[in-house]
Amino acid sequence: MKQLLKRIIPVPLWRMGSDSYWSWHNRGQHVLARTFSHRWIQSHRTLIQIRDQHRGQRCFIIGNGPSLRQMDLSLLKSEITFGLNRIYLLFPEMGFTTTYLVAVNDLVLEQCAVDIKKLEMPKFITWRARRWLTNDPHTIFVDTDYTGQENFATDAAGRVFEGFTVTYVALQLAYHMGFDEVILVGVDHNFTTKGPANTAIISDGNDPNHFAADYFGKGFKWQLPDLEGSERAYHLAKDAYEKAGRSINNATIGGKLPIFPKVDYIGLFNVRE
Repeated sequence: MKQLLKRIIPVPLWRMGSDSYWSWHNRGQHVLARTFSHRWIQSHRTLIQIRDQHRGQRCFIIGNGPSLRQMDLSLLKSEITFGLNRIYLLFPEMGFTTTYLVAVNDLVLEQCAVDIKKLEMPKFITWRARRWLTNDPHTIFVDTDYTGQENFATDAAGRVFEGFTVTYVALQLAYHMGFDEVILVGVDHNFTTKGPANTAIISDGNDPNHFAADYFGKGFKWQLPDLEGSERAYHLAKDAYEKAGRSINNATIGGKLPIFPKVDYIGLFNVRE
C-alpha cells in the first residue's frame, strides 16, 4: 500500500506528508502525552518553583571520567553537587550522595532504571524515560531534545537541548536554578574507545572511559561520544553564563576540555596542607 501511494501522490506532497508524520512521531506524541499527564504537570510546576532558588551560590557538576580517581571527593560533601548518569556507583566510596542527579540518555536510563529509581535525591530525568520511572516521587521530568536546534535554555521549564552530553543539560539546570558559579570536576572530555559519534555499541569488557570498570561494563549498550557536538554546546553555555555575569570553571584533573578556564581543585576549599 505504501509503495502504491508513493506512485500516485506527487513527490512534493509525499515529502510534506512524510515530514509532518515524523514531526508528529518524534515530537507531537510527547506533547500530547504531557498535556494529560499529572506527572508532567507536577514536574513542570517544580521546575518553575526551583527557578533561581540558588541565586548567588556555587555548585559542582561531577562528571564520570577516570580523573575522579585522582581527586579527594570528600571535599564536596558540604557542597551543592550535580551527579550524572551512573555516578551513584561511586557513592559508597565518596561517603555521601550528590545533591541532585541528571540523566537523559535513553540507553542509560533503560538499563539502569531500577538503580536510579532507588535513589532518593531529586533526579532530573528526560520526559522520554517516563515509562521506566513511573511512580517515582523523586523524579523531576525535563523536556529534553537531542535532535532540535542547538541552543542554551536559560529556562529549564521549557524545551532543553541535550547538547550531545548530559553535562550540558546539567549546566542549563544550574543556570535555571540561579547558580553564579559552576565548577566542573571529572569532565575528562576524552574517550579511549573510538568510533563514529553517537553510534550504539555493546561493551565487550571493562570500561576504560569512566571512573569504574563496570560503569559501562561487559554487555552494556552505550553510545560513542560526539565530542565535537558537545564542544559546540559548551561554547553556547560559556557565552550564556558570561553574558549573565556568571562563570563556568573547570577543576578537572587533566582532561582535554579547553573551553572553560581551569582552576585548582584544592584551592577552591579552605584546606590546610
